[in-house]
Amino acid sequence: MKTLWLTLLLGATPTQGFPADSTQKLVDQYGCMACHGLVHKQVGPGFAQIAARYAADPKAADYLAGRVRNGAVGNWGRVIMPRQARMSEAESLVLARWVLSQPVR
Repeated sequence: MKTLWLTLLLGATPTQGFPADSTQKLVDQYGCMACHGLVHKQVGPGFAQIAARYAADPKAADYLAGRVRNGAVGNWGRVIMPRQARMSEAESLVLARWVLSQPVR
């Protein structure tokens, strides 16, 4: 948890590719990989696909963090992103920043 808060305070993003330890714990805790691939669509879009779509949007991290916490439908077809009500704002922002750090392919 200390690493998570340090990441937030410094505004750093976890490493590209698979997450750094603190982010990996969040990915595991919230089951992100059950629906998302690193690159390609599984149930929902791949993280690299999300990064490509929002690459030019300076407000993307906040927007995506909100979509993760509150759920969403319709941005990627009829696939539903379930609400992650137990996820804190800080956790969702760390995950959103990590997703946006993925290499655009």
